[in-house]
Amino acid sequence: MSEGAVQYWYNLSTGQVESATGKGQGKDVMGPYPTRAAAQQALESARARTEAWDEEDRRWDDK
Repeated sequence: MSEGAVQYWYNLSTGQVESATGKGQGKDVMGPYPTRAAAQQALESARARTEAWDEEDRRWDDK
């Protein structure tokens, strides 16, 4: 991300997207994301990555 670009976080406690000016505590947020839409999809993105990693682990274990 370029310096000075707006960044967004997804707050796990509130379920809201936040910018740097109103961001919650680090333990409560996921990010940063480059767009509001990407932050809104944070949980879905994390779920998809976890499923992909789990599948990769299963394939590795089957070798």
